[in-house]
Amino acid sequence: MKKGIPLQELVSFLDAELGLAEFPKDDSSNGLQVEGNSPVGKAAVAVDACEYVFEEAWGRGVDLLVVHHGLIWGGIRSLRGVIKKRIQMLFDSGISLYACHLPLDWHPRYGNNIQLLRRLSLKKKGEFGEYHGRRIGYWGELRRPVHASAFVSSVDKALDTRSRAVIFRDRVQNIGVVSGGGWSAIHDAERLGIDTFLTGEPSHTAYTFAEELKVNLVFAGHYATETLGVGAVGDTLARRFRIPVEFIDHPTGL
Repeated sequence: MKKGIPLQELVSFLDAELGLAEFPKDDSSNGLQVEGNSPVGKAAVAVDACEYVFEEAWGRGVDLLVVHHGLIWGGIRSLRGVIKKRIQMLFDSGISLYACHLPLDWHPRYGNNIQLLRRLSLKKKGEFGEYHGRRIGYWGELRRPVHASAFVSSVDKALDTRSRAVIFRDRVQNIGVVSGGGWSAIHDAERLGIDTFLTGEPSHTAYTFAEELKVNLVFAGHYATETLGVGAVGDTLARRFRIPVEFIDHPTGL
């Protein structure tokens, strides 16, 4: 008999640990999206549920795949084309797919945004960036002000990325962080006295708000800003359940 951890034990742990109940209005169907083999002898984490990641997981003998962006968003309208192929791969391989979207942006321990603060040595000051009635990001403070270009360089180094930056002031100290496509959090900047806003995707709409507020914009990439959360979850699964957990990297450059 195959050794490992019962799938339902891992799912129950993740559901509770990641606080899925905190975001009932998330467009993502968070939790176990596709049920596969049990027990789980090996797990993997990735940002996106897609063919490349599924093939890698299958080749590495993975039983459970935990992702930030799953397959089911407000339900499945049909099983054909790309969606059919992706789900067929999961059925053929026996891999279970678990997704965690907004809870993994927000989470105060594992979340993308708190992990970004830690990676950039920012002291957390409070929550930042309201979305679906909850603030899913955080803002923090550098120990001392630095030049904007130096901060952008530190982001690029920390995330192994190449940021696009729009600079309206030279000195940086109070930073708001919302991973992925979080440009709308710019509206919180004025209220909190934030001088720099770090997110993933560029936004034309954010520009004029930032220009008038004199808030710097740093777009570090949707993918790059959302690798840290699944990585932290993978580390916890490996420590708690003593199973091998791998990160499957599939950067988009976006």
